[in-house]
Amino acid sequence: MLRAGGRTALRVGPRGLEPGAGGRRRCCSSGPDSLKQTPLHAFHQQQGGRMVNFAGWSMPVQYALSHLESHLHTRRHCSLFDVSHMLQTKVFGRDRVKFMESLVVGDIAELKPDQGTLSLFTNEEGGILDDLIVTSTSEQHLYVVSNAGCRDKDWVLMQGRAEELRAAGGDVHLEVSENALLALQGPSAVRVLQTGVSDDLAKLPFMSSVAMVVFGVPGCRVTRCGYTGEDGVEISVPAGRVVELVELLLRDPQVQLAGLAARDSLRLEAGLCLYGNDIDETTTPVEAALVWTLGKRRRVAMDFPGATVIVPQIKGKVKRKRVGLISTGPPIRPHMPILSLEGRPIGEVTSGCPSPCLKKNVAMGYVEGEQSRVGTVLAVEVRKKSCPALVTKMPFVPTRYHMLK
Repeated sequence: MLRAGGRTALRVGPRGLEPGAGGRRRCCSSGPDSLKQTPLHAFHQQQGGRMVNFAGWSMPVQYALSHLESHLHTRRHCSLFDVSHMLQTKVFGRDRVKFMESLVVGDIAELKPDQGTLSLFTNEEGGILDDLIVTSTSEQHLYVVSNAGCRDKDWVLMQGRAEELRAAGGDVHLEVSENALLALQGPSAVRVLQTGVSDDLAKLPFMSSVAMVVFGVPGCRVTRCGYTGEDGVEISVPAGRVVELVELLLRDPQVQLAGLAARDSLRLEAGLCLYGNDIDETTTPVEAALVWTLGKRRRVAMDFPGATVIVPQIKGKVKRKRVGLISTGPPIRPHMPILSLEGRPIGEVTSGCPSPCLKKNVAMGYVEGEQSRVGTVLAVEVRKKSCPALVTKMPFVPTRYHMLK
């Protein structure tokens, strides 16, 4: 749920992910150029962050380290990302699960206290409206993090459904969190964070979340997740104390600030989708290879938006499928045509960049269903030249999520 930059990220472009939105939030503001700003905006500038327009937000694309250095530092140590532009919503009321399941494909009712899941907002045509993380907190509310680029439509969607449920006698209400949001990602991330919390983070598995005091800052929520494929956490922190927390984390030499550039190439190596590029309202979860997000109970009940389109696709055939591609030679970029060996156009690249870890080009795209098998040799048209590309299983770089045995 984000993206990244240098020249690579800017090509992938702010067309897909996070703008700003709904209601008044003290955690962000707008500058004279009308770009929204996170609570860390001045701090980014002080640290030499190169600020760019990212979906209506002024965000750092990189700092002193180059894109390549920042990417590799995250893989070897850990990096700190500002993701405060994402929408954080709390859902209260006895009908909060019913409310959320009326909008998403996941099984929210089965979540244990403080357990979360990646899910999808879908429409009645089976298209993906956004991807989001839903956590069932032990504080009796759902904590939802969704993409800033979809903030306006997500808020309208959720508010509209909440009003419908209340009109029918239901009990649900929404609250936009004013907290900032940080992502600490990389193999050293949890060791760094452990020095500032009393909870044993070894007992916090991937996609679990807990409220805690972090380096003396109360009111934080730590979730073991991220958008890099590495172990790490996202920390929801009161906006008024986020600079303090960032400065404390940066005291550890393992921690470096990172921007959108590294974030995009990291998520692509991990095979993670960028909303607006790799998934959108024209793609279904089956076409996007996201069937695993569909709750088994929900598939049987067929009670989520678009189920009559999506469920039959699971056992049937789809005309196109999202695949991973690896190639050598010139970089693969979004919108480049994917060709069969005979030179026939069979799809299009949706994300692509040179992989700093693999020293090869990695990409995602959609191809005709019969051409989607791993090991299939295809080609990508780069500057009117056909370059061989191999359909490859994702993630391209192994993920290191913390799973309890």
